[in-house]
Amino acid sequence: MSESASVPFTETKAPEAPERLHRGALGLIDISASTMANIGPAYSFYFSFGFLVVTAGIAAPLTILAAGIAVALLGNTLAQFSRAHPSTGGFITFVGRTFGGTSAVTTALLCGAGYIIAISSVLAISGGFVSMTLQYYFSWNVPWIIFSVLLTGGAVVMMLRGVGVSTRLAGLFFGFEMLVLVVVSVVALIKNGSHLSLAPFDPHHITNGFSGLAAGFPLAVYLFIGWENSAALAEETSNPRRNVPRAVYLSVAMMLVGYLLFAYATVSGFANNGTKLGAAPIPFITVAHSSLAALAVFAYLAGLTSTMGVLIAACNSQARLIFNAGREGLLPRWIGRVQAPRQTPRNALFLFVGVAGAIIVVWALGHLIGGHSGSMNPLDFFDDSGTMGTILVLVVYFLANLALPFYYHRYRPSEFSVVKHAVLPVLGMIAVGIPMYYLVKPGQAAPLDWFPYAALVIIVLSVLYSLWLVRRDPGVGDRVGSIVADE
Repeated sequence: MSESASVPFTETKAPEAPERLHRGALGLIDISASTMANIGPAYSFYFSFGFLVVTAGIAAPLTILAAGIAVALLGNTLAQFSRAHPSTGGFITFVGRTFGGTSAVTTALLCGAGYIIAISSVLAISGGFVSMTLQYYFSWNVPWIIFSVLLTGGAVVMMLRGVGVSTRLAGLFFGFEMLVLVVVSVVALIKNGSHLSLAPFDPHHITNGFSGLAAGFPLAVYLFIGWENSAALAEETSNPRRNVPRAVYLSVAMMLVGYLLFAYATVSGFANNGTKLGAAPIPFITVAHSSLAALAVFAYLAGLTSTMGVLIAACNSQARLIFNAGREGLLPRWIGRVQAPRQTPRNALFLFVGVAGAIIVVWALGHLIGGHSGSMNPLDFFDDSGTMGTILVLVVYFLANLALPFYYHRYRPSEFSVVKHAVLPVLGMIAVGIPMYYLVKPGQAAPLDWFPYAALVIIVLSVLYSLWLVRRDPGVGDRVGSIVADE
């Protein structure tokens, strides 16, 4: 059989000289800021905390604390892999190097699908937040989809200018939003001094006790989504074996402290009244109005810069995951090409953003055809797409934790640590399992009730495609992780 006969029709076989990204373009501060911009504290907190209080009660900050610890366990897995084998492929490389080509292709497809579905929520809410702001201050009723298209287009242009420019812009956005969040929180705590108490950290104030905390846990974990950003930037980072793990730990720690401050200030701003807090469209904005009056406009601006920071940082890192999968032959080869001279993964970026935009279009058409155009609220789409994407991403997290002990036992036995490479990954799998259970358990309201079945279909199709691809191109397994970030 000729060599060409063993290559799939998609031409996924990697070229002999793989294209490289702009090595050494980023430092520790750059990737840390990009990671925190990807988490998007204003974006995540604005649109999630009210729902978290409805679920867990005024002691919702304890749910955030538990989620932060869980994410730190996941962070250990990413850090240990990145020290040993830094790669733009991130979890795809780590799982594939451990379990072989079929697992690598499956993980690549699940990563791509999960992150694209999740990023569609960012595309929608970016325009939605601008529309809400203009409606509040000027009574303008401009369709949010217009702003989503404009802001997404602007973000893509910045990303195509190079990873250094776009990453630092996302970092600048993050710096502004954090400044506003901290100032509003401190002012709110000062103005509501008479309402300050330890009630938000009292387990007795969690609705329905442990079951309430567990029910709110998935949403609290979602606040941290994006914490893995720095791993995908490994190839463009100086000394990635040291800086990527540091960026992971630093980002998770700073976001946990920040979220606890914002949550405490918000609950105190509502005088510990969970009913009123849960009924507010964006509770933190309400607190900003009561604390800063006219200066609350900065809280709106922080929300806008946060969504833009998330859009840029998330697309930058997550598009690189599918770029690397294309470069190594796990996905079609054209995805793994870079644009000269800025060495940006242009095709992967276009694919990533294009498919996310198509998801929004399909969702909108579904509402129009069904005669429900009045219900095309970007907040509803944010909740739905974020939940669906998170289910798939949690599967990838689980696989990565499962892979860590096997990887170190196989490739680095002399460095194997029972705590770092066995105990903590098992705890990480448990931490992933809790939100997964509450996201897929039966009896949920539509459309959440069919999300688990949709995820199962995606997983099955991914596995079938992976088996087919590896059979046609047996060299896939050898190419996984063949491009090491600092080599």
